Amino acid sequence: MKKSIAFLFLLALVTSCGSGKFVIKNIDNSVRKLQTVDGHFDLKEYATDDLYGYNMEYPINLGYDNERNNPRNVDYFFKALAGPNGEPITWKKIEVCCPYESKKSTTGAGTLEIYEVSFGTSSLRLYVNLFEKGKLLCPKGLTIKK
Repeated sequence: MKKSIAFLFLLALVTSCGSGKFVIKNIDNSVRKLQTVDGHFDLKEYATDDLYGYNMEYPINLGYDNERNNPRNVDYFFKALAGPNGEPITWKKIEVCCPYESKKSTTGAGTLEIYEVSFGTSSLRLYVNLFEKGKLLCPKGLTIKK
């Protein structure tokens, strides 16, 4: 019953968001999950691509665990980041979008989540994928927390 409801929800989402026919271009199933240090991922690299995290085809791919545990990875990721000048950030999920076919989901479809990241009086929006794996990088416009 739960799978039927989830499938109907995703079907409605696909039809309401257009064709749902986009391709995530930065999936890398060979990447290992980063170690955690003090409750956050041990990020070491910065993105060189302006699209990383800012474009639905290049989301931040956090899908290293099963679906129930993936929200924890969101916190691990954002807790590793700071604003452009090292200031603290806050984040909140503002939207779910962009359904696509995924073998990593129990329903056969994945979605992206859009997070608003705020620091000082500024904010930005990042696409996060909880189903697929990819190399974790610090998106442009943010820094790695020291």
